[in-house]
Amino acid sequence: MDSGHTAWMLTASALVFFMTPGLAFFYGGLVRAKSLVNTIMLSFMTIGVVSIVWTLWGYSLAYGNGELIENFIGDFSLLGLDGVAMMSGEEDAISPLYDVLFQMMFAIITPALITGAFVERFKFSTYLIFTVIWITIVYAPVAHWVWGGGWIGDAGALDFAGGTVIHINAGAAAVAAALLVGKRANPGLQPNNVPFVVLGASILWFGWFGFNGGSALAADDFAVNAMLVTQIAAGTAATTWGLIGLFATKKISAVGVATGAVAGLVAITPAAGAVNALGAIAIGLGAGIICYLAVELIHRTNLDDALDVFAVHGVGGIWGCIATGIFAVESIAGVKGVVGGSFEQVWIQIYTAGGTLAYSFIVSFAILFVLDKIPGLGLRVSESSESQGLDLSEHGEQAVVNDGAN
Repeated sequence: MDSGHTAWMLTASALVFFMTPGLAFFYGGLVRAKSLVNTIMLSFMTIGVVSIVWTLWGYSLAYGNGELIENFIGDFSLLGLDGVAMMSGEEDAISPLYDVLFQMMFAIITPALITGAFVERFKFSTYLIFTVIWITIVYAPVAHWVWGGGWIGDAGALDFAGGTVIHINAGAAAVAAALLVGKRANPGLQPNNVPFVVLGASILWFGWFGFNGGSALAADDFAVNAMLVTQIAAGTAATTWGLIGLFATKKISAVGVATGAVAGLVAITPAAGAVNALGAIAIGLGAGIICYLAVELIHRTNLDDALDVFAVHGVGGIWGCIATGIFAVESIAGVKGVVGGSFEQVWIQIYTAGGTLAYSFIVSFAILFVLDKIPGLGLRVSESSESQGLDLSEHGEQAVVNDGAN
């Protein structure tokens, strides 16, 4: 076993895991205080549920040895991880189990991202059921398309660390959820805890080094470049968002800068194995501008995507996917982008992103529509529960309790 590569992949897996608690703090700080616990728990329970689903059948459907439907989804050959070798068998090889572990962390954070669209009004029990179904018939097929031998990978699309699989996928599902669950009755006027938002964004930023650097699948030159461009893009997007806010409002918002950093991280995700430092600056600049404008535009519509999941992850993922085809460097990616004189790759990036967007939205909408029609289930909590706050109505707990002690 190659202990160096193995150690890096174990570290990267732990970093990606840490992103989901980071997301919990990021989202939790943005909602009203009376739904803080509920918002954090949406992410935290996702860790448990997806770990089970991924082990039993999710990994097999994404990366099974065969295909149930050619170029669309894997098979059941690895149910319960039966058939996945534990030992590498060669001195310079890496344990086959690392792939199960690393990809599990990707699967965990993706449905957690969706929760930002429907916070403060969604039934917790329904979300758990939705997650099981969504991982099975949305996430697993899309992962197979890109990384498991499906049609997107066969088309030659570049998605180094999950711009389509995770961010476009979650962004499209978020729109479907926001449309079906409806608007909040009384949205808060400001985040309940800005330090939580910044803390959460910082944890996400830290974890993203494992997200992108680990996607090299080895401790090598590509991992180093992936981590470098991740830092550059995030820093550029955060600065860009802050400066736009300064020009527009005469103030630099901490929440805005944190959101900008996340947008930059999203956008560089598919491109981390394809671009150099200058490409990362361009991608981060574009993410800061485009995602900021997307947030402003969506806020003027009737869509209550509460925590701007589509504007940041959907739009950021689409921009990142297309930008990969624009700024790809042949010496890194193996193909030329538009800056290298070829338009072929950007076209591949556009239509594969579009296919992911359409599939995720349509199937996610169908899942949620059916769940909403099942008697006794439904998507939305009662009006009184929403007014009381989901911390008490769904969990019987509060984020902060004043017990009167001196």
